[in-house]
Amino acid sequence: MVTPFRDDGSIDVEDLQKHVNFQIENGVGIMVPGGTTGEGATLTAAEQGLLIRTTVEATQGRVPVLAGAGGSDTADVVRKARAAREAGADGILSVSPAYNKPTQRGLIEHYRAIAGAVDCPVIIYNVPGRTASNVLPETVLTLAEIENIVGVKEACGDVDQVMTLIRERPEGFTILSGDDALTFPLLAAGADGVISVVANLAPATMSQMVDKALGGDFEGARELHYQLLPLMRAIFVETNPIPVKAALEIMGHRKAHYRLPLVRPTSEVEAFLRSALADVGLLGTESAP
Repeated sequence: MVTPFRDDGSIDVEDLQKHVNFQIENGVGIMVPGGTTGEGATLTAAEQGLLIRTTVEATQGRVPVLAGAGGSDTADVVRKARAAREAGADGILSVSPAYNKPTQRGLIEHYRAIAGAVDCPVIIYNVPGRTASNVLPETVLTLAEIENIVGVKEACGDVDQVMTLIRERPEGFTILSGDDALTFPLLAAGADGVISVVANLAPATMSQMVDKALGGDFEGARELHYQLLPLMRAIFVETNPIPVKAALEIMGHRKAHYRLPLVRPTSEVEAFLRSALADVGLLGTESAP
């Protein structure tokens, strides 16, 4: 989920509530506040709490809340995870540490510390393009032995690596795509779902694609995948969440505000996004909340 900000940079609670309802009413089965798309790296502890509490309240128990809690300092991530749980989150999505480039043994101890600090499910988030380290399959499988580490969001970009996990994982361990454009092939290979960026814009279509694939209707899912593919590509033309927030503004949902060092896209990128939205039928057809 994106985090909507007001003109003064504070979290826009009213818009956040509207966005949660927009997602749920269009088929999204879990809310993920404070992740990469939600600019979680720029949120203060107080803002993290407000974001999660508001999301939990807005869901009204309709779907679970998986809160982002990551960082490069394990002790600080433990504090964030505990705070997220206290704010009402049902589970924790924790991106692996960036910049320090831990060893695989370090990653194991990092996630072991997080899992041991909370009484809820923990999902590993592997995104080497942002963290400069790769949580390898053997490391994920070791972590899967910990009772409340229940899955992984895979954004490694390596289908072979993800298929290794799908083949070797223990029963009940969830594997989620972290790349919109790879979601359909990964679902076909046996993955369980996606934590999606494009669902901020087209929640109904993305949810239908996933549901069809999980139900074995791969022909129907393939059609929806290719329908969304131009938009999936467009929203990563600049660093996420710059394009997706701009696209929401173009669709009439809310004004796009960012926290430095993220800035608005160029007019050329905005024109490209407008074209991509029109291409998939999202201009003038989706009602803004």
